[in-house]
Amino acid sequence: MIAVIRISGQVGLRSEIKETLKRLKLKKKYTCVVFENPTEIQKGMVKKVKDFVAYGEINKETYEKLKKERGKRGTKFFRLHPPRGGIDSKKHFGVKKGVLGNNKEKINDLIERML
Repeated sequence: MIAVIRISGQVGLRSEIKETLKRLKLKKKYTCVVFENPTEIQKGMVKKVKDFVAYGEINKETYEKLKKERGKRGTKFFRLHPPRGGIDSKKHFGVKKGVLGNNKEKINDLIERML
């Protein structure tokens, strides 16, 4: 089960990136989508927009908390707050990665800060 959170806004994005984000249902900043069994197509779309989103493996406890606090009945698209404590930094060119891209297990900490 993977969670994808849009971090970057609309301004200055190429049209193909905007289209891919739209197909992933990530229309606004700080929107989260959870894929329980992602297909190869969904994985490819996430890989294409990896410089504009944060994603990683979400555990069951975090998913249940996300559904309880931010979800409506049966949804898998969540609107989150900006992270408490701020974003570590979106990118430090080569020095430090920040939150963009694959966060593996750290995505759970990021979601906890955004609830």
